[in-house]
Amino acid sequence: MQLRDYQEEARGAVQQEWQSGRKRTLLVLPTGCGKTIVFSKIIEDRVRLGERVLVLAHRSELLEQASDKLMTATGLGTALEKAESTSIGSWFRVVVGSVQTLQREKRLSQFPPNYFDTIIIDEAHHAISDGYQRVLQHFDDSNVLGVTATPDRGDKRNLGQYFDSLAYEYSLVQAIKSGYLSKITAVTIPLTLDLSSVSMQSGDFKASDLGTALDPYLEQIADEMVKQCADRKTVVFLPLVKTSQKFRDILNAKGFRAAEVNGESKDRAEVLEDFDKDKYNVLCNSMLLTEGWDCPSVDCVVVLRPTKVRALYSQMVGRGTRLFPGKENLLLLDFLWHTERHELCRPAHLIAGTEEVAKKMVENMEEEAGALFDIEELEVKSAEDVVAQREEALAKQLEEMRKRKRKLVDPLQFEMSIHAEDLVDYVPGFGWEQSPVSDKQKQTLEKFGIFTDEIGNAGKAAKLLDRLAKRRDEGLTTPKQIRLLERYGFRNVGMWQFDQARSMIDRIAAAGWRCPAGVSPREYQPG
Repeated sequence: MQLRDYQEEARGAVQQEWQSGRKRTLLVLPTGCGKTIVFSKIIEDRVRLGERVLVLAHRSELLEQASDKLMTATGLGTALEKAESTSIGSWFRVVVGSVQTLQREKRLSQFPPNYFDTIIIDEAHHAISDGYQRVLQHFDDSNVLGVTATPDRGDKRNLGQYFDSLAYEYSLVQAIKSGYLSKITAVTIPLTLDLSSVSMQSGDFKASDLGTALDPYLEQIADEMVKQCADRKTVVFLPLVKTSQKFRDILNAKGFRAAEVNGESKDRAEVLEDFDKDKYNVLCNSMLLTEGWDCPSVDCVVVLRPTKVRALYSQMVGRGTRLFPGKENLLLLDFLWHTERHELCRPAHLIAGTEEVAKKMVENMEEEAGALFDIEELEVKSAEDVVAQREEALAKQLEEMRKRKRKLVDPLQFEMSIHAEDLVDYVPGFGWEQSPVSDKQKQTLEKFGIFTDEIGNAGKAAKLLDRLAKRRDEGLTTPKQIRLLERYGFRNVGMWQFDQARSMIDRIAAAGWRCPAGVSPREYQPG
């Protein structure tokens, strides 16, 4: 099976991390971008080296998917470690195992600590839970790969308690731009739902309280759905089974063909198949379909289970991001949940590189409630707004930097010029990122033209180097070009092409190192 370019890059990056001694690494791929095929190929690589591999997951569907994909993509069979099934004595080199089964002391003690050379954790945002940690600590010397779809930097910081590095990340934006995932549109519905009385449990809203809080608004929500998604294929996520069933009935009364599934549904497979075949156009569920279920024709997702956990939010939205013939985009209905105490996940958090940009996106959507937004376009506009606001706040500091006569450009000046909010707000998430900048990193950064004294850690240096290499490959301006042109008063030179900057520098040189006649640097836009 031929891998896509980014999948092959991910495969190589993971192997490189292990070779360099970082034994616990992460791979971040959006839902629908083939994480199972990527780790299947990585498993194949390890088996060829003579290794024994464990695939660890918390749901039967994920174990079955992994086993099926391995066979399809590599021809490798698997042994099962779950309930009454055991892999002990099997000649298969790959074991798919349920964490619920393996974490039991009686089961775990049957395996020597060196039994598995490599462990793959599917849906790695669960990896820091007690059950996973019991298994992972038992096999403490194994190479570990955690695979997750969550794009959230905060989550990765939490995962940094266990993992050593992020081997590779492919963003939702990259996937959409490359045509591998559906475009996403969102509309904010001007219906404010009060969550002030909802208590917290395990870092998120308590489901039973949510159901009670949501109940009075179900009719109004259904009315909004009539307006927004009558012609769409919709999945609705709700906090409780009884709420999900009640909402199904309300939707049917308003003309939808709605069905409901839950963990106890005896006809679950039949209902899902009927939904796939368009017998139903709305599927209500109480958080059953967040992982391990795919229906590419879904083109609308309604999240009526507000959450502050971005991994969970990403999973819900991911049910609708896959491509399908005739599907133009995925629509997200975004309700104005009213809560004073907690920041909720919103469509902005799927795509924004920083919290500041996400906040600006939310503000822009709320200002124009009822308007339809392409979230890619909204992110670009919001990022520009944030850069402008930050530039205004940092005007004096940036002006001083631009006037300095040193040969190297200050990191902050470079980051602001290229609109790199993710670099400005960077926080190290893994142990190695917190270590000092290495001599090799300093030398390479200075060759690029970056002043290194103010770069606080190796992680920030690595991100800067990665960004500089990508900019060079894309033919964008160098730090030295930015430094020179911004000294003459040109703005946002970081967004120019290399050739555009070179042309202007040639014109300045020809004018005796003065600004060319008729050019106003502050207003100048190349091309």
